[in-house]
Amino acid sequence: MPRGRLRVYLGAAPGVGKTYAMLCEGRRAMARGRDVVVGYVETHGRARTAELLDGMEVVPRRTLVHRGAEFTELDVDAVVARRPRVALVDELAHTNVPGSRNAKRWQDVDELLDAGIDVVSTVNIQHLESLNDVVRDITGVPQRETVPDEVVRRADQVELVDMSPEALRRRMAHGNVYAPEKVDAALSNYFRVGNLTVLRELALLWVAGKVDEQLDRYRADHGIEGTWEARERVVVALTGGPEGDTLVRRAARIAGRTKGADLLALHVTTGDGLTGADPAHLARQRTLVESMGGTYHQVVGDDVPRALLDFARGVNATQLVLGASRRGRFAQLLSPGVGVTTTALSGPIDVHMITHERASKGRRPSRSGAALTRRRRLLGWAMTALGLPVLTAVLHGLRDTLGLPSQILLFQMWVIAVALVGGLWPAMGAAVGGFLLLNYFFTNPYRTLLVSDPEALLALMVFVVVAAAVSAIVDVAARRTREAARAGADAELLSTLAGHVLRGDSALPSLLGRLRETFGLSSVTLLERAGEPTPDDQAQPEAWHIVATSGGRPATCPGVADTDVAVDDRLVLAARGRLLDAADRRVLEAFAAEAAVALRQERLREQAARAEPLAEADRMRTALLAAVSHDLRTPLASAKAAVESLRGTEIDWSPEDRAELLATADESLTTLDRLVANLLDMSRLQAGALGLSLQPVALDEVVPLAVDELGPLARRVEDTISFELPEVLTDPALLERILVNLVSNAVRYSPPAEKVLVTASSHGEQVQIRVVDRGPGVPRDAHDRMFLPFQRLGDRDNHTGPGLGLALSRGLAEAMGGTLVPDETPGGGLTMVLTLPACLPPPPPEVP
Repeated sequence: MPRGRLRVYLGAAPGVGKTYAMLCEGRRAMARGRDVVVGYVETHGRARTAELLDGMEVVPRRTLVHRGAEFTELDVDAVVARRPRVALVDELAHTNVPGSRNAKRWQDVDELLDAGIDVVSTVNIQHLESLNDVVRDITGVPQRETVPDEVVRRADQVELVDMSPEALRRRMAHGNVYAPEKVDAALSNYFRVGNLTVLRELALLWVAGKVDEQLDRYRADHGIEGTWEARERVVVALTGGPEGDTLVRRAARIAGRTKGADLLALHVTTGDGLTGADPAHLARQRTLVESMGGTYHQVVGDDVPRALLDFARGVNATQLVLGASRRGRFAQLLSPGVGVTTTALSGPIDVHMITHERASKGRRPSRSGAALTRRRRLLGWAMTALGLPVLTAVLHGLRDTLGLPSQILLFQMWVIAVALVGGLWPAMGAAVGGFLLLNYFFTNPYRTLLVSDPEALLALMVFVVVAAAVSAIVDVAARRTREAARAGADAELLSTLAGHVLRGDSALPSLLGRLRETFGLSSVTLLERAGEPTPDDQAQPEAWHIVATSGGRPATCPGVADTDVAVDDRLVLAARGRLLDAADRRVLEAFAAEAAVALRQERLREQAARAEPLAEADRMRTALLAAVSHDLRTPLASAKAAVESLRGTEIDWSPEDRAELLATADESLTTLDRLVANLLDMSRLQAGALGLSLQPVALDEVVPLAVDELGPLARRVEDTISFELPEVLTDPALLERILVNLVSNAVRYSPPAEKVLVTASSHGEQVQIRVVDRGPGVPRDAHDRMFLPFQRLGDRDNHTGPGLGLALSRGLAEAMGGTLVPDETPGGGLTMVLTLPACLPPPPPEVP
């Protein structure tokens, strides 16, 4: 069954119209005759959005009970059983109620896609995992519901629902987003123009990156090599020379002229490895490029200009920065050089030739004369074809002056010259040709291939043997030099890419991407067997699943790949684009092993992440036992001593003494009861088994009860809770517990002459309760640490309990859908801010 297609509407903020656009798309699909159902849509009370649901089939939601409250979620089984062609599922990043089959809604959507159902969904930019902390730092509002970026990147279509900050604020002011009583708070907090502008920029940049990926895949699938100037990309070529720093800075300035331009540095290692690159220079230049926001790349290619242009076209570069040649003037006359050749072949890519202090000053030759390139072999054959006739003509004119031995030595010298330039076969051709020419023109009888003098015949035979021997020696030396140079190039490549992984980059995707760039492949894919091996599973896509891929259309099984390397019984690295030679395949095998290691490390990290909550629970139990050993014993010992004294008959207690002992026992047992309750609640929180009874609660009723529980300390508390505040959705008993903990802490650390202030205010869909003290406060770097269980920030007296109050309070707040964060009191002190969801009245019915 083919997998369904996913379409995502991405917005910068709530209210831009994602759900509206999704429903409009659903109605358009219905008008085209497609079977469309609404799996889950949240209208948020917006009338125009709700109108679009009229006439659409809505699959009933699944009802779940969690901690005494009812919730509705997407019913995956019902949608799959209905088997529509398209399902509309809102809020992709939503966290499902505990007890659901999947923890996240995007996992529900994945099941629908596996069932062959197309899904249209929505998500806001602040819910993407990679941007969650960025949005929190900008807006000050943490987003607890996130979706992995890869889920949205894998979508077949991502459409941006865009709106300017001013237009969105006008929509809010007109009541089209939130209820009127929420508008002022929203506009002055999250929906400020600055916040919305940054969120819009993040959304635009993320979608631009997604479009780049789609463009690269399209160009690779269709074999398009030309440059499409959709976005400025500047590639700077580095040779490993000292001038590279100048080139990088100049390229960065060129890229900086266009906002959003990319900077890429490229070093070409030739197949023979004889580039003369200084590793120290390259390492420094790589660091310089990355510090400027660019990326460093390395490829292998014998033809440097073509390798540069192939890479530039592959990344859709628009500009190429090269350094002026370091070769001397004479060398430039003999060969045009990399810069001139690249410019001639560049086509639509702009080439910048940058001068530097070492330009035209020459450089120490780095290539060995023994490396037999194709060009040298052709030159050897040319020397054979042209040089032997010329030499024959010259010696024929001197036949009366020079004897046969001298003529043979001159031919021998020319054959050696051909061997040094062109290698074995051109030299062998020159030796055979020289033998024939010497025989025909310079031995009796002339102009025949007969030899009448035995000594002349011996001399000619020795000439051929010596020429062949010298040619073979030169060829072997050249091959050994070439192999050593290639080994050096491979070692340099392995070192560069291994360092890229070790520096902490995303190991597996980075490794495959670098490997694809290095060998000019269209795609590199790591495949894993889906089941047990079978004899003919190499050509069966259903027997494999893709672990990671880079590039265009991936290989779905080893049989469709141009080159495949088996890592072990279950993993295969499959490459598409071209066949690799034996030397390249050895490097590919090394990277296949490295990819397997990276995969295992990634899975080990995932296992460690899953084990972390268990380890945390174990640490909690250990700390719990340590706390119980002392903190339970103290009030228990006090109560026991008081009761035993009262039961004793040896002493006749006065009424005042008896009352004091009873008070001591009562106080100790009360402390013990509170401590045991805290320990049990903390254990339930850790186990996720805390029972909740969420209901609308008026703060002006709960706060006075919490303050009264403080007894005589209540006179040091002042509350300014207004009865006009909206009710909050909470468990009243647990909220009272939280407030008692917070207020008692505030009273304990406030100066005796200062009162603790308890106040509350409404902010959109939330209500904030603030407990303000004027005590010594807590350093900002210790704000998170103060919520750790059994943490007293250095205070270890015997009267403060086991340090569970704040940890329990935060846990209870989060269990009820709220937050508890500390803040600094202006003028000194600490303010604890408890945020809870507000119960807002439903919007009034519209007047027809």
